[in-house]
Amino acid sequence: MSRSNSASPTRLQQDLIKEVTHIARIAIERAQGEAALTRSEAFLREAQRLSLTGSFSWRVATDEITWSEQAYRIFEFEPGSPVTFDRIASRVHPDDLPLLSDWIDRTRREGADWEFESRVQMPDSSVKYVHNVAHGTRDQDGNVEYIGAMQDVTERRLSEEALANARSELTRVARVTSLGALTASIAHEVNQPLSGIITNASTCLRMLRADPPNVDGARETARRTIRDGNRASEVITRLRALFSNNPGTHELVDLNEATREVIALLRSELQSSRVVLRIELADDLPPVTADRVQLQQVILNLLVNASDAMSGVDDRRRQLLIRSERDDDNHVRLTVQDAGVGINTQSLDKLFDPFYTTKTGGMGIGLSVSRSIIERHHGHLWAVPNDGPGATFAFSIPQMSEEVTGARSPDDISSAAGMRGAHVAVST
Repeated sequence: MSRSNSASPTRLQQDLIKEVTHIARIAIERAQGEAALTRSEAFLREAQRLSLTGSFSWRVATDEITWSEQAYRIFEFEPGSPVTFDRIASRVHPDDLPLLSDWIDRTRREGADWEFESRVQMPDSSVKYVHNVAHGTRDQDGNVEYIGAMQDVTERRLSEEALANARSELTRVARVTSLGALTASIAHEVNQPLSGIITNASTCLRMLRADPPNVDGARETARRTIRDGNRASEVITRLRALFSNNPGTHELVDLNEATREVIALLRSELQSSRVVLRIELADDLPPVTADRVQLQQVILNLLVNASDAMSGVDDRRRQLLIRSERDDDNHVRLTVQDAGVGINTQSLDKLFDPFYTTKTGGMGIGLSVSRSIIERHHGHLWAVPNDGPGATFAFSIPQMSEEVTGARSPDDISSAAGMRGAHVAVST
């Protein structure tokens, strides 16, 4: 009986075994969790290394910045060393420092999510392109902290620039080729009546010098001269018709959306020109009845002109403002304001004349065509010098006509106003 009792575990032993088993299970689960965490961290590090993407955090109140291993690698800082905005600025390309300063000030002030791209200059003078995105959160005390990622996009940007250069060269060759063919065509068409005019005029003079003068023959050659002159005039008339813009297709257009599409098209170019773009588009803007592509030609021309006007500015921020708003008399207005070299008040009347330009190498066509487009939309395009640096260009066009309003239901109008153009035609 006593042997049977000694062979069976006591209740205390059973409880001890259960406790040891429970502790062992917890230890195993914790070890498995730590192993999984370690494995996940290793995967994350490898994924960041392969994608050239680093992560970071920024506590706005204390300016405490934390970087991942790949973030240090992108900036080529010693891993684990302190990161400050001054240290980051020491790596940022000098031309992008105003953009960085503007971004930091705006982020502290607004506390919204942000996206930013800049060039980073290494100690060996090589340049990287770094794209940053971040999401703002607040801790339990209400302090703002940003969690984000940075990616080295140098190869992509260099490929885009190479592609853009190739397209630009192809466009230039196409223009030269087209211009050569056009010049030959014009020369051929105009040369024939001009040759006839010269020949007939010479014949007419010879007949009048005859003794006695051949008046009837001179009269006939004069008629042929008039005929050839009319032929030359018709050639010029046909060429003018060829280069005049057609009326276009008018539809309901959301001016804000059309503007955003042009901004998206130019965003990379504006950023490379160190332009700080401010966008103020009215929320309650009614749709307009317009040719979307032609309207976008005007917007694009005004933005490019504004950027060009600031290309030589180095003593102040190259700020460009684009604003939409309701205007008087059921019109809507779009304004483009730059901080460039400004315009001479004496040349305001000439700005929109064909072939008048203040640019070196400019053709003086863009503003003239833009005014023609706006006037065909029953609107007005004008320019004024700013009180400070730069100039302001604006146009005002009628909002959606009553005929269109009566012809469509609200759903149709909403649908039409949201339509997107497939292409933006750039006229140079």
